[in-house]
Amino acid sequence: MTFCTLGDFARYLESVGELHRVKVEVDPYLEVTAIATRAIKEQKPALWFERVKGSKYPLVINVLASDRRCELALQKHPQQLGEELITFLGEALPPKPSTVFKHASLTQRFLHTPIRIVRSAVSQHVVASPNLDDLPILTCWPEDGGRFITLPQVVTYDPRSGKRNMGMYRMHVFDAQTTGMHWQIQKGGGFHYYQAEKLGKEFPLAVALGTDLALLLATIAALPENIDEAMFAGFLRGKRTVFVRGKTIPIAVPANAEFVLEGYVPLHERRWEGPFGDHFGHYSHAAEFPVFHLTALTHRKDPVYPATVVGIPPMEDKWMGDATQMILGPLARLIHHEITDMWAYYEAGFHNLLVVAVDQRYAKEAMKTALGLVGMSQLSLTKCLILVSEGVNVRSFDAVMHEVKQYFDPHYDFVMIPKVPLDTLDFTSYTMNLGSKMILDATRKRRERQPLPASSFDRHKVISADRRILDAQLVHDALLLVKVASALGALEREGQHVAEATTGREVLQKLVQLPELVGIPIVAVVSEDVDLRDRDNYIWGVFTRFDCERDVLFTDQRLVGISPVYNGVMGIDATWKPGYPKPLRMTDDVQKRVDERWDEYWKS
Repeated sequence: MTFCTLGDFARYLESVGELHRVKVEVDPYLEVTAIATRAIKEQKPALWFERVKGSKYPLVINVLASDRRCELALQKHPQQLGEELITFLGEALPPKPSTVFKHASLTQRFLHTPIRIVRSAVSQHVVASPNLDDLPILTCWPEDGGRFITLPQVVTYDPRSGKRNMGMYRMHVFDAQTTGMHWQIQKGGGFHYYQAEKLGKEFPLAVALGTDLALLLATIAALPENIDEAMFAGFLRGKRTVFVRGKTIPIAVPANAEFVLEGYVPLHERRWEGPFGDHFGHYSHAAEFPVFHLTALTHRKDPVYPATVVGIPPMEDKWMGDATQMILGPLARLIHHEITDMWAYYEAGFHNLLVVAVDQRYAKEAMKTALGLVGMSQLSLTKCLILVSEGVNVRSFDAVMHEVKQYFDPHYDFVMIPKVPLDTLDFTSYTMNLGSKMILDATRKRRERQPLPASSFDRHKVISADRRILDAQLVHDALLLVKVASALGALEREGQHVAEATTGREVLQKLVQLPELVGIPIVAVVSEDVDLRDRDNYIWGVFTRFDCERDVLFTDQRLVGISPVYNGVMGIDATWKPGYPKPLRMTDDVQKRVDERWDEYWKS
């Protein structure tokens, strides 16, 4: 079964009990966010808001916010699709007729990768006034810079080769005809715009809203550069992706979408964009980005506007990101045959924590693999990479920590890579697009290693070690989480200044020297807002709030020549620090309103 647009899939979800229509009026300013985030926490169905204040169009959200809905979208579990893909490609090189017949269904999928151009399209049934104010565009979080289009599929073409790219970049609405275009580093659309500016060529583009799910997932997938997302979508759905000529721009635009925005991004024009509550769970700072100018707005008959909300995980992007990495993750084996599995943790915003399992055939092969990965496409934005041995469940944080406890020796197994490109959304280095990375090798080694003693962890003893310590929790005898009074608490407490707050580093320096903690490989100090008993929350609280170069220290660290030497307990200062953007919090009044109306939203 295939679906023409996101709206068609949403109607199908309603037929199988996976979508609920909200009939009362809701406000796109904060209220929709509060409803959608609570619905995810309570594992509610997707939501179709029929009456959105100030708009003539309905809005749909949380369409992919569950494993079942992702599987319904693909008509197959994404893990199964990924394994079938790697098996087929492994056997098809070199190509053999027997492979074609053995994998007939996959062969058919590949035959549907070329796109098709049509003369008329669903997405152009209605040519409307080019006015963004007609759409129910959300203001997601209280300190956002304004309204943001959160599920745009931006279609660009390389001005040199004509190759197409589709990517998802938030769009800050400035007025009825202009938005920001948040091209982060390592994004295909940004590379195309770079070439346009270099050549002095005008840069038309289109923004599709609400395509079918195959094209949506292909848009957010971390595909290698120059792999056409529209062609990959043809493989996912087993049916060719259809495009149509734009109404006001000289490029092809998606034929099947709820809405299509056409326009241009003028060369060398920049405007302040943001702040925006992002998927790292904090506001990303305002900065200068290119500007999109709307020239046409087309849509299908009776369209529905698609939206999503990101923030402190889990949010809908958890399921979208996990689905795409299940499909594409196995492809890393084609380049690195020693890789047996890999997993990026949604709890850390995906880029902040990657675990890779390696069948290590010679000493330090795993480290060679890691160095290759952190220089490859979207994986180059990885901040922390942990290596484990073949057979370890990379998706289990406890299993990974067990390996760290048994096999990680910082003297041999820790590598810091300073002053390298980092995710645009990462704020921890205080310099946009620049930061540091670290690699922890927790694979089983052939060398003899003195095992760490069992830790003599005593929660009360740790708490009493410093008056600023509020709580402590040990994860699988390998990661000690310590909650401290930090700058974030001072910021939130009335009458205190952030500058007066002591940093977590002072506490951390004391902890890594405690003899009682010698058997624990890693100690991380976190701020008051982190729940030490909630796995999602403490992974988020640790891995989104430290810069490797600045905030990691060891019991013993020194230089031998120009080479750093590390020994003992590894400490991470993961507290919120002055200069960091605030974590995302909904206002009390909006939260109260949603709580009071909760039953009202769910009436049939």
